[in-house]
Amino acid sequence: MTTLVTGAAGFVGNNLVRELLAQGRTVRCLVRTHSAQLEDLGVEQVLGDTTQPESLTAAFEGVETVFHLAALVQVGQVKADQLFRTNVEGPRNVAAACLAAGVRRMVHCSSCHALYEHPLHAPIDETRALALSDDCLPYSRSKAEGELQVLEAVAKGLDAVICNPTGIIGPHDDRPSHLGELFIMLHERAMPALIDATYDFVDVRDVVMGLMAAEARGRAGERYLLSGHRVNVKQLAGWAEQATGIKSPTMTSPMWLAMLGAPFVAGWAKLRGQRPIYSPEALEVLRGNSDFDHAKATRELGYQPRPMEQTVQGFYDWYLPWKAGQA
Repeated sequence: MTTLVTGAAGFVGNNLVRELLAQGRTVRCLVRTHSAQLEDLGVEQVLGDTTQPESLTAAFEGVETVFHLAALVQVGQVKADQLFRTNVEGPRNVAAACLAAGVRRMVHCSSCHALYEHPLHAPIDETRALALSDDCLPYSRSKAEGELQVLEAVAKGLDAVICNPTGIIGPHDDRPSHLGELFIMLHERAMPALIDATYDFVDVRDVVMGLMAAEARGRAGERYLLSGHRVNVKQLAGWAEQATGIKSPTMTSPMWLAMLGAPFVAGWAKLRGQRPIYSPEALEVLRGNSDFDHAKATRELGYQPRPMEQTVQGFYDWYLPWKAGQA
C-alpha cells in the first residue's frame, strides 16, 4: 500500500521520505509544485494544496498511511491569516480527506509550541493545555488549533496520532531552517557573537523515527512529544567547532542585550531582503520554558534521541559535501 507525505519537500519531509524509501515503502508526495529533489529520489509527486480540499482527492486514493507535515513554521513577523490557513485549515482538510478515502492511519506533525509553556518552572509533557490563549504567539496558537482539527476528526472515527517535535537540527536542511542558518554562519565565520540561551534541540532523523514509531505503535488520539536535549547555544557552537575545525565566536551576548538589539537586526535584514538570524519573537521562545519531557514517547514508542554532539556532526557530514556540489 501507498504512504502519502504532505510537506515532503521540506526539512522533515525530505528526511522522512528517504527513510520510508530505505524501508522499501511505496511513497507518494503531495506537492504544490514539482520538486527536483523529490524527482531525484524517484517518488511519485501529485500536485495539490492542503488549503484547497478539492485538490486532495487524487492524492489520497489508495493510500494506507498519511504523514501530514505541510506547515508554515514562522515565529517572527508573518500575517496571521497565512499561519491559520496553512496550520489550521490544512490539518482540517487533510483529516477530512483521510476520512473520505478510508486511510488507515494519519500521523500529524505538530510542534512543541502547540503546548502552553506556563508554568515556566515545571516540565512540559503531553498533559499540558494547548497554547490557545491571547498571550501565546500566533504560530503557537495556529499549531494548537491545528491539533484540535485533527482531534475533531478522531472523534468522527479517524485513526490519527499527533507528534510534537522541539527545535530540529540535522541533514538535508537545504533551504535552510533558522538552525541550519546558524550552523552555516558558524562555518562561514559570519556570526559575530553567540547568544546566552538554552533550548531543547532534537535530531531530524530521530524525529523521523518517532513519526514512524507513532504510525506503528501510537495510540489513536494521543500526543507524543519528540524532544531531544536541553543545550546552550554556546555548546552547539562548540560542537560545530569540533566538527569543522573552524573557531566559534568568543563573545556571547547576554539575552537582555540581544533583546535590545533584535528590532534593529530584524530591520536591517528586511532592508537587505534577508531573513534575520533572530527576531524578538524567536528570542522570546528561547527565554521561555524549554524543559520538555519525552518519557511518554520513550515508554510507548521506544523513542531514544541520540546525543546532540552526533547531531551537529551529522549536519556538517551532509552540509559540507552538499555545499561543494553547489559550487
